[in-house]
Amino acid sequence: MTLLDRLRDEAAAGDSRYKYAMDQIAAPAPNFQTIYALVQCTPDLSASECRDCLYNASGLIPKCCDARQGGRVIYPSCNFRYEIDRFYDPSINSIPPPPDSTSTNTVPSPPASTSQGKKGMKRNVLIIISMVPIAVSVILIVCVCIFLRARRKQKGEEEEEEEEEAKDLNEMEDVELLQLDFGTVREATGNFSEDNKLGQGGFGAVYKGTLTSGQDIAVKRLSRTSGQGEIEFKNEVMLVAKLQHRNLVRLLGFCYEKEERILVYEFLPNSSLNNLIFDPVKRVLLDWETLYEIIDGIARGLLYLHEDSRLRIIHRDLKAANILLDENMNPKISDFGMARMFAMDQAQDSTSRVVGTFGYMAPEYVIRGHFSVKSDVYSFGVLVLEIVSGRKIGGRGIGDEGEDLLTYSWRKWNDGTPLDIIDPTLNDGPRNEIMRCIIIGLLCVQEKEALRPTMAQVSMMLSSYSVTLAAPSKPAFFMHREDSFPSPVNASRLIESDESRTRSSRWSNNEVSITELDPR
Repeated sequence: MTLLDRLRDEAAAGDSRYKYAMDQIAAPAPNFQTIYALVQCTPDLSASECRDCLYNASGLIPKCCDARQGGRVIYPSCNFRYEIDRFYDPSINSIPPPPDSTSTNTVPSPPASTSQGKKGMKRNVLIIISMVPIAVSVILIVCVCIFLRARRKQKGEEEEEEEEEAKDLNEMEDVELLQLDFGTVREATGNFSEDNKLGQGGFGAVYKGTLTSGQDIAVKRLSRTSGQGEIEFKNEVMLVAKLQHRNLVRLLGFCYEKEERILVYEFLPNSSLNNLIFDPVKRVLLDWETLYEIIDGIARGLLYLHEDSRLRIIHRDLKAANILLDENMNPKISDFGMARMFAMDQAQDSTSRVVGTFGYMAPEYVIRGHFSVKSDVYSFGVLVLEIVSGRKIGGRGIGDEGEDLLTYSWRKWNDGTPLDIIDPTLNDGPRNEIMRCIIIGLLCVQEKEALRPTMAQVSMMLSSYSVTLAAPSKPAFFMHREDSFPSPVNASRLIESDESRTRSSRWSNNEVSITELDPR
């Protein structure tokens, strides 16, 4: 993207005869691979039109050329190509000017006398030259026939895509949002000052701003080098604009001008959950009651997306960094750029483009590209175990074995010592409630998606202690040691702490009840 941005400006600076540029750039570590690129516009475009055309074309890279070593996007008025092998002649730095009819320079004539062999060679050359247009015409006719035949097969799909895109654009115009121009957003953020920068995500930088009305806002500005683009931007605008829930972040407006793609949200002063539960200083300030309300709020937000809204939404990127907290520590699910909309009777879909954050992604999604409401349930389970343990799913290995969070949690549960999972800062919290959350987390990350509960069931488990929890089975991505762990237990088998251990609780796998012992 850095190379294409540079070449785009060089091509746009061309004159009325040509607008093109080509160059190369060395990729950073660890590949150290050279990338070659060429961009081109038709000469009739102005400099700004050329830049806009190439910018829009480069936005298709995640869709057409993701994970490929080269790519090409061709628009009617511009195109570009990039490869890891040089496909152009670097000695051609410019197109020579057309010949001047008034010029006195002439090409010297060949000698008048030629041999008979040279005449024969000339005749052969003339025959070849005359045959070339015929051969080219035949090839073009064949190619056109093949193209039209393939085109007819794809016509239906393309018409549907065009209709859908036109519908999206119309809906974007119709959404009743506070639509802000770029100047207003730039003024609100102090010209996107570094002092107002809140963080950096996959979409781009996030800034704090204040409107002239005094309202604080959070501004997400699409980076030119972002892995996300036009599709994710429109997706987030369309989805969040139609969703209203106290546990979903509220979109105030958007900016769609020239190269700028900006989302404007309500400002949430307590940042993200990621910045609180994994910070050793800030986490101490969080009591279990607050954390439990956060877990319950996330569950309610997901339940709304899956079942209670007029659209069924699969988030696909639920993680601690995408849970924002308001001034009252109420959680709000954010970042809907990767979300997908389902029909209300649709159970599952698949994709060849797997997006999300490893560790939070369900196994059926990572391996086969299948996603459903149970994919979000899996992410929620990982998030619950992170909140209870204070450990990151993608952090350093736990203990001497260097286990990941899911393996460690399952082993502790299976060994009868699940209280070891709990973060020491939560020692004063009610064991019954914390243990219940551990089991809910393990139920959500089970390997078989059919065994995972729905968010409606999860919400009921969190709100009602009369609901009996089933025994969780082995989680996905479970890492076996050389001395393998005991097999998963049956719901009827009781796992109790060993009498020799100094513990203050007993529980059963099927009842999930805990008796706290007090001396008397």
